[in-house]
Amino acid sequence: MGRSDLVEVRRFRRFLGFAAIVTTAFTARASLADHYRVPSGSMEPTVHVGDHIVAWKAAYGLRLPLTEHYLAHFHAPARGDVVVLEPPSAPADGVASPVDGELLGSVLLKRVVAVEGDLVEVKRGRLFIDGQFVEEEHASLASGGGPDFGPVRVPRGQLLVLGDNRGNSRDGRSFGWVARDQVLGRAAAVVTREGHLTYEPL
Repeated sequence: MGRSDLVEVRRFRRFLGFAAIVTTAFTARASLADHYRVPSGSMEPTVHVGDHIVAWKAAYGLRLPLTEHYLAHFHAPARGDVVVLEPPSAPADGVASPVDGELLGSVLLKRVVAVEGDLVEVKRGRLFIDGQFVEEEHASLASGGGPDFGPVRVPRGQLLVLGDNRGNSRDGRSFGWVARDQVLGRAAAVVTREGHLTYEPL
């Protein structure tokens, strides 16, 4: 093998190494973790407008990159989880209107408040599960309570998500149930606020 051939082999190996790094980074972002800037106040006081959050996309399972198909499910979203989810394409039957104005690029940030089988009601911004009032340390009624919802039982494989800022959030009270497969991951922490690095677990 001549010197020019050796040079070409080295170049090809470097290219393969670079391609492997790019592929690994892409797969990690698509399937493991990602970051988002928060454009609305629907999750205040927990998350503020302009905050950057990190979401653990593998929290509930591993997805095939660029698809909605799960390679493996770990566990289902639980009450209290702050999740990143795909926005609904249309309002569910009997609810007010589709989401608007709260996109994080192409996803939403909300809190899971009810899971399949729960009898859920939201009255003047306060949450009731199976007829019992649920004390929520993160919920704010500073902007009012927003629309009422229920009582209704959460269907199989579905979730109800709300914004912590109950009077200033388009959420499940407007667009209805969220399917588990619409959840892209669990928001792990706020990592920048007002231009400063921070770490505030969610």
